[in-house]
Amino acid sequence: MEILIYGAVTSAIYAMLAVGFTLIFGVARILNLAHGSFYALGAYSAYVLTTLAGLPLWLAALLSIALVAVFGMLVEKILIRPQRHSQLGVLMISLATALVVEQALFLTFGSEYRNVPAFIDTKFNLLGVDVAGQRLLTLAVAIVAIGGLYAFIQFTRLGSAILAISQDPLAAKYMGIPSDRIFSLVMGISAGLAALAGVMAGPFLSVQPSMHLLPIVKAFAIVVVGGLGSIPGSIAAALMLGYAETLVAYGVSGSWTEIVSVLATLLMLVFRPAGLFGKRAAF
Repeated sequence: MEILIYGAVTSAIYAMLAVGFTLIFGVARILNLAHGSFYALGAYSAYVLTTLAGLPLWLAALLSIALVAVFGMLVEKILIRPQRHSQLGVLMISLATALVVEQALFLTFGSEYRNVPAFIDTKFNLLGVDVAGQRLLTLAVAIVAIGGLYAFIQFTRLGSAILAISQDPLAAKYMGIPSDRIFSLVMGISAGLAALAGVMAGPFLSVQPSMHLLPIVKAFAIVVVGGLGSIPGSIAAALMLGYAETLVAYGVSGSWTEIVSVLATLLMLVFRPAGLFGKRAAF
């Protein structure tokens, strides 16, 4: 039962990270190496707004997500958009952004670990397992957020525009869909999801300047395993990776969990480069 519950929580965090990462790839065809920085900024923003500014946690969380989403849109407009014609240029500018954010956090907060307040401090006994309320809340929030994103894409006009650009950018442009605005919107959604993961996971995971590294590795592994550009593939791969790491942690050692994502990426690239969902897919 511990594996079942904790694996679900880990998978939920990975899914929030990976869905945003694959969303921007599926629409704009770019690999954003600054994606992990949005996760870190979400956690640090919640820390600053609650601990230093004294805001209520719920308000600090909403402001953190909004601020990081705006930051993501600015990164896309100012830094990534001029380089979009070059995949290498996008990789380099997004990597540089991630390094700048890391150094800015280090200079501002130092290398010490910071504590982000939890929404729920109590523990609950679930099927004989003591689970922190914050972990259960993280699982619930992830389900609602990803479900809301799916509904937004499938049932709104903006969602239809996102789908159109992901399937055929040139045809969408001829139909009058403003691709640049859609790219900025998608980057904002991607950054907001990553920030949400940072806000929710910050209370029980490490919050320090280099925390962006592990999420980008996990997100990249998940989208490779699930299939680049496929949100259902990312969700399925997040579940697989989350439970695989939990099984390794319980069955072998927690120090071996980090090799799972790297090994999964390697095996998938060797035996099925297109990922579980096969082809380059829309959503």
